[in-house]
Amino acid sequence: MTSLYLIAAILIGVFIVIPGIVASFLRNVEAGTIRIVSWLAGGSVIYRGPGKSKEIPLLTTGTTISSKVINVDLDITDQTADIDDGGIPRPIKVRVLASAIVSVGDSDAMIKTAANRFFSKSDADQVNTLTDLLSSSGRRAINLLTHDQLYSARSAPTPRALLEGGASTALVPADRGANLPVHADVVEDEDDPLAVIIRKACSRELTDLGLVFNSLNIKIVQSEVAEARRRQSAVEAQANAEIATAQQTRRAREAQLDAERVISDKQRELEQTRAANAALIAQAEAKKQDALAVQRTSELDATQIAQAKADAERVRIEALAAAEAEAIRIRTIADATAESIRKVNEAIAAGGESYFRYKQIELLPQLGPAIADALAQAKLVTISSGGESAPEATTSSITGVIQTVLAAQLVGRAGLLDSNGAIEPTPTPPAPKR
Repeated sequence: MTSLYLIAAILIGVFIVIPGIVASFLRNVEAGTIRIVSWLAGGSVIYRGPGKSKEIPLLTTGTTISSKVINVDLDITDQTADIDDGGIPRPIKVRVLASAIVSVGDSDAMIKTAANRFFSKSDADQVNTLTDLLSSSGRRAINLLTHDQLYSARSAPTPRALLEGGASTALVPADRGANLPVHADVVEDEDDPLAVIIRKACSRELTDLGLVFNSLNIKIVQSEVAEARRRQSAVEAQANAEIATAQQTRRAREAQLDAERVISDKQRELEQTRAANAALIAQAEAKKQDALAVQRTSELDATQIAQAKADAERVRIEALAAAEAEAIRIRTIADATAESIRKVNEAIAAGGESYFRYKQIELLPQLGPAIADALAQAKLVTISSGGESAPEATTSSITGVIQTVLAAQLVGRAGLLDSNGAIEPTPTPPAPKR
């Protein structure tokens, strides 16, 4: 049991007592804070967070102050340093809303001063102290600046003097008619004159508190003149806007008219082009119609020529066929006639005198009238010559007429002639009976 108690005591000493002792010697310094450790002999050490501070209980005393910036809102109302052309003061009442930022100084002496003079007060007293200090410096700065300098800080001329005690001074009129000592340093052109004057004016007071001036933000500067100018500027801006709008409208209208003019020109050119194209199309269509007419005429002529050629060829073929048929018919008739004559001749040769006599007897009823008619129409003139007498010559002539009529009757009777008077084949007569 003794061993267990000893082990427990050792563990407690290692994990609890020793860390507690070490923590009492090393203390955390958070970010944004400053730890001031004072020793028994009167010396002090400053630790800036984040980090650790070395402290020995009973021998050192420590305090912590904030190193963060302090923002102070300012509402300052006072009069400017304006004068008229005759040199008579014409101050203008203005109201300035600003925001100032201060912080603890970087040196150890300023940190100790801030810890003793500023951070030893309550939070409300700290804010009231900074507000009073900065407001008084701001009022004095407004008394040194004209109205235009407040509204045109960067473009306005530099202030005539900067308030600072213990330096060479010059007399500058103030709002209460008093003459205040001011520093003669010149303000940089890129700084706000009001902020520069306030910084110069309150730098010593802030240094006495261990603080430094970081920046001043001018939020609003209000005055009747500024309001009048603002209204005038608003009216001028409105007028300029209306003028710009009118000019823009005019330019837009001109641009629209130019665009419409260009569009009209383009449309006119397009219509002219369309008309020219229509004329060309009409000419091309007319030429096409003429070409089609010529083509149709040519086709008609070719058709007529082909038809004529076809008709001529047909007529030629028909004529050739008719001629061929006629020639065949004539050759056939000629052959038949020749064959008939040949057969008649053969019959005559075979029958001889008997055949003729047979035919004469057969045709006697027709021969008589025919012979009589032939003799009636015959004009016989008998001229006797040689040893033949006139009666014999006349008898011979009459005999020739009778023979001719007889031959004709024989041929017609036998069917040797057709309806056109052509000779047709005659059948072979039968042989005479003996």
